[in-house]
Amino acid sequence: MNCETIRLEIDKGIARLRLDRPEAGNAINAQMVADLGAELARCEAEGATIVVLEGAGDSFCAGGDFEATASGETLDPAALYDLWRRLAEGPFVSVALVRGRANAGGVGLAAACDIVLADRSASFGLSEMLFGLFPACVLPFLARRIGAQKAHYMTLMTRPLPAEEAAGWGLVDALGDEAEALLRRHLQRLRHLGRPAIARYKAHRAATDDSLARGRDAALAANREMFADAEVQRNIRRYVTEMKFPWEA
Repeated sequence: MNCETIRLEIDKGIARLRLDRPEAGNAINAQMVADLGAELARCEAEGATIVVLEGAGDSFCAGGDFEATASGETLDPAALYDLWRRLAEGPFVSVALVRGRANAGGVGLAAACDIVLADRSASFGLSEMLFGLFPACVLPFLARRIGAQKAHYMTLMTRPLPAEEAAGWGLVDALGDEAEALLRRHLQRLRHLGRPAIARYKAHRAATDDSLARGRDAALAANREMFADAEVQRNIRRYVTEMKFPWEA
């Protein structure tokens, strides 16, 4: 399969999924959501037990692609939310390997994964409120990982958390000087897990914690309402064309 925005390698049950839009900070557009869904299906079909998600270049993922939004592209929040649920609940161990910036929807991608590994270049931020939005679809995944109050604080403050602080909050499970070495140490243990055991455990976890299912309808409704708001659309277009935030003259 030829995907425009994703590069996939599978070897001995370990899949490396690379977001491949480095010129855009690996920002999420409709094509990336479709490509990720297709490649995750391929991972499952080929029996991958571990799926490692990472970004090309200097960023993990800059969030939603504002340039695409400003040009009129519609990103279906249901497709994105369900993709994150697939990472959270699918019959494999999902690992986010974060180097550089994870912002907005990039935080959602990481928080959806079973394990988050990061090097010291990583940062995690929710910038949506600066543009009159809030991270409706991210919050159920983030709150499940770090708790509702810390997710609330990140939403309101909009500042990026450095890797060390994110690790202290539980957003990062393990932190190291070199991401690839950190991943290798984890794979030495994870590769011994059998696929049936992983599938049973992940299904059990989803059944005993239904927060992602319960949060879905409200998150999608809020997302659609916000992106239909004319002022929000103006804020996004202005940022794309003038690189100015809404409060700047």
